[in-house]
Amino acid sequence: MPIIKANKAGFCFGIKRAVEITFEASEKKESIETYGQLLHNDQVTNRLKDHGVHVINRLEDSQSDTLVIRAHGVEEAIEHKAIMKGLEVIDCTCPYVKKVHRIVKKQDEKGKKIVIVGDKDHPEVVGIRGWCQSSLVINSLEEALALEGGNYCFVAQTTLNQDLWRTIESGLDHKENLFFNTICLATKERQDAARLLATEVDGMIVIGGYHSSNTKKLHEICKSICKNTLHIEKKSDLVMTNLENCVNIGITAGASTPDWIIDEVYDYLVQWEKMKSQ
Repeated sequence: MPIIKANKAGFCFGIKRAVEITFEASEKKESIETYGQLLHNDQVTNRLKDHGVHVINRLEDSQSDTLVIRAHGVEEAIEHKAIMKGLEVIDCTCPYVKKVHRIVKKQDEKGKKIVIVGDKDHPEVVGIRGWCQSSLVINSLEEALALEGGNYCFVAQTTLNQDLWRTIESGLDHKENLFFNTICLATKERQDAARLLATEVDGMIVIGGYHSSNTKKLHEICKSICKNTLHIEKKSDLVMTNLENCVNIGITAGASTPDWIIDEVYDYLVQWEKMKSQ
C-alpha cells in the first residue's frame, strides 16, 4: 500500500520563523511570555514551555520583561501597551498577516469600510480588526450579498479556503469595492497540493492542531474529494480501522505542524503496513 506525502505540507515560512526566533530568544533569557499561543499546535507549545516560554492572554498577567507577539499577530493597541509597559517586544507576526494589517489601516484611513472574510473568533482576525477603527467579519457569499451600499475593502484571513474567497469576489460588484486576496502563498500551495493528492488516493490523513484554522480548511477540502479523510493531531490519534481497506493513503499537514510529528505518523503507517502484509 503506497503512503504518499503531499509535496507541500507542514511548517510554513511564517510559523517556522516564529518558532525559530522564540527558541533562540529562550536560550538567552530565563523567562519569556507569548501573547496567546505562538501557533496552534499543542505539542510545539509544550516544547516551548520546557524552554521557559509561557503563554499569557492579558498583559496584566505578565511576569516577564520579554513579550513575544504570536504568529497570528495582535491588535495595534496591544503592541503599544506592551511597549509603554516597558516590555521588550519580539514581533513574530507572520509577514503575510502584517501585510493585512497595513492594508486595513491604510484603507480605513481612506474612508473604506473594512470587511474581513474569515472566522471572527480566530486570533488572526481579532488582531486584524485592531488595526482599523471599525470592521465587519463575514464567512459566506450570503453574508457578503447582505451588505448594504458599497465602498467596502475586502481582505481575507490568510488561511481562508481559496474557493470561498473566489466565490465572494466573483459574486460582488467591483466598481465601488476593493478586493485584496490576502490568502498567503503557503496556504494556497498546501490547499492545491492536498486537493490534488486527495484525487489520487482512497484514504487521506490531515495532521494538525484541532483548533488550527488552516488545518481545518485542509480537512474540509480533502473530505469533499476523499470521503475517507481523517483529521488527527498526532500519531496516537490514528484509528487504523478506518484505513484498513485503503489501497493507498495520502498525508498532508497544516502550516503549524512540525516535521517531526509528520514523520512520526508516516513512519507508523509504514510499520503498520509491513505488519499487515506479514
